Amino acid sequence: MVKLIAGLIAGVAIAMVLAWNMASGLMFKEVQSPFGLEETVARIQQNIQNAGNGWALAGLRNPAKAVQQDGGNVLPVLMIEACSTKYSKPVLKEDTVRFLSILMPCKISVYKKNDGKVYIGTMNAGLMGKMFGPVVGEVMGQVAEDQKKFLIFDASKPAPKMIEGMPGAASGGGAAGGGGGC
Repeated sequence: MVKLIAGLIAGVAIAMVLAWNMASGLMFKEVQSPFGLEETVARIQQNIQNAGNGWALAGLRNPAKAVQQDGGNVLPVLMIEACSTKYSKPVLKEDTVRFLSILMPCKISVYKKNDGKVYIGTMNAGLMGKMFGPVVGEVMGQVAEDQKKFLIFDASKPAPKMIEGMPGAASGGGAAGGGGGC
């Protein structure tokens, strides 16, 4: 009987450790970009502007710049912020889920790693939404479908210019009152 209980406890502990280690891989996605940092950002920005469903650029943050100004040496990181009032409205209307405004605007991170390659990081919006009930699950499922479109690149088309003149672009600061309406 002791062996059975010890085995059960060990099995639960192993399952918990595995779940903990796999959680970040489920909640966040990372893909390598076929382009450089600024071109990747510019192509994502253009895709957001062309996505429809009320999507608009809300800001461009440069968190690496703030660290560099504080004496740190970090590789480039740019965070594209976008928002859709079509998707934010149902969440902001409901008292029970308004706290999820912390997830607005939608952020896509573009960064370099030590291997010299550029990567794109996104939140797994579909999975996150399922954790908060049917209203948020439906909204975040639609956001996830649109996010996929943001990351489709047509290399045969010329690269657009990166849009830097948005709130937060210069200082790494906030995007309050940005064009996305969120």
